[in-house]
Amino acid sequence: METEEKQLELYNSLMKYRDKRSQVLPDVAAAGNALGEAVYSDGALNRKVKRLIAMAVALGIGCMPCIIAQTKQAVEAGATKEEVLEAASVLLAIHGTSGYSESWRVVKVLEELGMM
Repeated sequence: METEEKQLELYNSLMKYRDKRSQVLPDVAAAGNALGEAVYSDGALNRKVKRLIAMAVALGIGCMPCIIAQTKQAVEAGATKEEVLEAASVLLAIHGTSGYSESWRVVKVLEELGMM
């Protein structure tokens, strides 16, 4: 599937609305940020593994902004393209083709990050 839609541009555009919402609900935004920091910090699983898991979950639920963000953040945490694509492939075994069909976004983000 070829698309000219830039995933990272789309994500950045959507984040403007998150920021506007945060201005209206700063306490909710702060709580969400604190939760994310706690969940994604290194523990028994490191940050990279947690972001790869989150990316696969995002693919399974079809959350487009989540797919893009978690792919980007997994790479920022040190994930290779092979690790990203293998994590996306795990979804295929568990969730089937409906979730895996969105994995083109993962490939597109990797492409936009210069990894493919």
